[in-house]
Amino acid sequence: MTLKLHCFGESGHSYKAALALELSGLDWDPVYVDFFAGQHRGADYRDMNVMAEAPVLIDGDIRLSQSGVIQQYITDKTGKFGGASEDIYEVLRWILWDNHKFSSQIGMTRFLMNFLPEEKRPAEVIGFMQGRLKAAFATLESHLQGREWIVGNELTNADLTCCGYLFYEEPFGFDRKDYPNIDAWLSRISALPGWKHPYDLMPGNPSDRA
Repeated sequence: MTLKLHCFGESGHSYKAALALELSGLDWDPVYVDFFAGQHRGADYRDMNVMAEAPVLIDGDIRLSQSGVIQQYITDKTGKFGGASEDIYEVLRWILWDNHKFSSQIGMTRFLMNFLPEEKRPAEVIGFMQGRLKAAFATLESHLQGREWIVGNELTNADLTCCGYLFYEEPFGFDRKDYPNIDAWLSRISALPGWKHPYDLMPGNPSDRA
């Protein structure tokens, strides 16, 4: 049975789930969520996911939301990306750090800087968020010193969650050249067989609304 991932290209959280699916080798199809038209706030979508967010994974009678949960489901289904048995809590630690300290703040900052009308972009809020992100980038940059992957010796869900927003070109205060360890790590991820850029992996692109 083909899995269905309700997602859209601009969503870094959707990309985490989509990239995990693609690299896992599971049979899956993306289902476009027209986020910018408000589809996620409609009654039909809320019936599917009361949180009114993307992504949502459908596998037969199983329906899951939240990218970290979907990544764990893929791991349970395939045995991939969970890390060595002694590393499972370290993988979880980085997933929780990402969701609280990293991707959540990148997502908000990127949205404010790129997807709001220019006259409605709150400069003070953006500056505050970029200051917080500098600390988070420094944490990841330092951790990756002398490491190929965030946890252990292979790609895990820790990598797949933390990289989610970092392949997007829209500005949010991140430049790969300023973080050589992160840059090398992202290059390792994009060199993996089957890797695709978010706009190539999922439907939806800012150019669609240009």
